Amino acid sequence: MTVRETNPNQHDLGQRELCDRIAQHIADSPNHQIPFADFMALALYEPEYGYYATNRVNIGGAGDFYTAPHLGSDFGELLAEQFAEMWRLLDYPNPFTLVEMGAGQGLLVRDILRYLHRHHDACFEALDYVIVEGSPALRQEQQQRMAKLVQTFGRLHWRTWEEIAPNSIVGCFFSNELIDALPVHRVIWKDGALHELCVTVADTTDTTGSIKSNPDEEKQSFAEAIAPLSTPALQHYFEQSGIDFVAARYPDGYTTEANLAALEWMETVARRLQRGYVLTIDYGYPAQRYYLPTRRSGTLQCYFQHRHHDDPFVNIGLQDITAHANFTALERQGESCGL
Repeated sequence: MTVRETNPNQHDLGQRELCDRIAQHIADSPNHQIPFADFMALALYEPEYGYYATNRVNIGGAGDFYTAPHLGSDFGELLAEQFAEMWRLLDYPNPFTLVEMGAGQGLLVRDILRYLHRHHDACFEALDYVIVEGSPALRQEQQQRMAKLVQTFGRLHWRTWEEIAPNSIVGCFFSNELIDALPVHRVIWKDGALHELCVTVADTTDTTGSIKSNPDEEKQSFAEAIAPLSTPALQHYFEQSGIDFVAARYPDGYTTEANLAALEWMETVARRLQRGYVLTIDYGYPAQRYYLPTRRSGTLQCYFQHRHHDDPFVNIGLQDITAHANFTALERQGESCGL
């Protein structure tokens, strides 16, 4: 078991409340431990205090990380050219619907619409633009930034997945740096078998049984615990990706991630796409590169004030947590869903 204490910050009551809620979730769970995916989901998306659910998410020069749209309009313009080509290949449908999933601060919307209006006016006139945004804080920021655009363009909408009917979209579902922020399970190859790395509350007593510090003055601390796989889907995930831990002779202690949420996401998209494309842009590898035996610690990274590290148990609720995309798993899931 590895113990890492959270970074003390007496003034951040929200962070303390988030840690308390995670600890309560652990206390209510079997064996007082939860899959890392559950911890990551709470740290990033807990409705009141999670990183992406509040105004704590910081993107850009003054924040925790950049995305490509912050560096200029070129990225959005290249995407717009691709979308215009998709429209032609689909035989000029009207409406032609773009569904952007996880739109950040809404910068791509502006760049894509401006470019299509200037250079592909017929495509622009056929366009409906839909944003699916899970973060209430980012959705509010997007709507504020684009209030005038909504009035002038008139075909820009925010929708939940439930509001998009099955088999209804002709166009393209697309995302930029979305998959890497979906909660991942962490696994470890140990003693010739695959186990799961779960999260538990760290022991706060010393060797004499006394409390190390006043629990009212510190946030909860969390620890890793090795456990059996929480779901058979984890074993299937690696089989689907063509990864054989025994045959490849992975080293004892090899740690990596499995993104089951990305498979669910792909299935959700496929159910709603009648005809068209799915385009996702992210940091990632095909499975054979992702799960190289020499990549002993996986790809999990945390970002706080433009610095990255690999400790998810500090700055909880104040930092981004990411893991690279497994493009092989996404492709095979898409194929199994009929894409």
